[in-house]
Amino acid sequence: MSVLVFGSMNIDRTYSVDHFVQGGETMTASRMELFRGGKGFNQAIALARAGIPTSFAGAVGSDGEFLLEPLRSENVDISRVKHSDGVSGHAVIQVNRQGNNCIIIVAGANGTITHADADQALASFGSGDWLVLQNEISSLDYIIRRGKEKGMTVVLNPSPFNDSLNACDFGCVDYLLVNEIEAAAIADCSDDASFNEIMKAVRNRYPRMNVLMTLGHRGSVFEDKTGVRTECGVYRVDAVDTTAAGDCFTGYFLAGLIKGENPSTALKTAAIASGISVSRKGASPSIPYAAEVAKVDQTLVSDRFERD
Repeated sequence: MSVLVFGSMNIDRTYSVDHFVQGGETMTASRMELFRGGKGFNQAIALARAGIPTSFAGAVGSDGEFLLEPLRSENVDISRVKHSDGVSGHAVIQVNRQGNNCIIIVAGANGTITHADADQALASFGSGDWLVLQNEISSLDYIIRRGKEKGMTVVLNPSPFNDSLNACDFGCVDYLLVNEIEAAAIADCSDDASFNEIMKAVRNRYPRMNVLMTLGHRGSVFEDKTGVRTECGVYRVDAVDTTAAGDCFTGYFLAGLIKGENPSTALKTAAIASGISVSRKGASPSIPYAAEVAKVDQTLVSDRFERD
């Protein structure tokens, strides 16, 4: 069994601000820091640090060779990375005093992936292997379909959520990892729909899909394709920067499932890992190693997410 993360790599320019800039406002940032990021990149780092041998496929521009260094240092196989003559993907990130963020993404090299690139990257993978995807690269619809045709377990984190996802066949997805807003959009629920209504609508539309829904500070919930539900709270820390929290959670949760852990253990481990990550600056630098996560007592994480 092998794991392939097929996703984005970004150069993250992170600006520390008092509050998020408003329309017509000019603001002075207290600091600008440069980080390596991208949802695919972060999730590959998280899987590797969680102890899963990981391969990565994506694209990097002529300005982004330094993005590959952390992947190499984590022993991630980068032989399937495409090298483009243009610029790499990049992100402009504002982080406010509360540690929350807002992000602008530019696709760059991430938007140059063709069907031929996808076929080449997927060539050595097949039944029993895992394919982990997000929505920051081109040809996503084709990659999902080809992964399913090859018998891979297809995992999709459809973020950022936009109209390009309309071309994707969600029926080919085995594990859907979404926040509450994304889940409501996928299921075409109204703005005032309850959590249970949203989950029911998603499961009714895609009955063979396993669904993980993250609920921010309230926790998370996983419902497998048989309808068995597992809930989880959060590991509470003082937040500094939430930039890679979701990707860290994704990587550690999937690592738990791949290792054969039950969903409850996988969720709690992921909650602890993402809690540690938000207490640190940056995207991939904030993602902890498995040994550090294992030191935290899992009883500090509730078995239930918080109800509003």
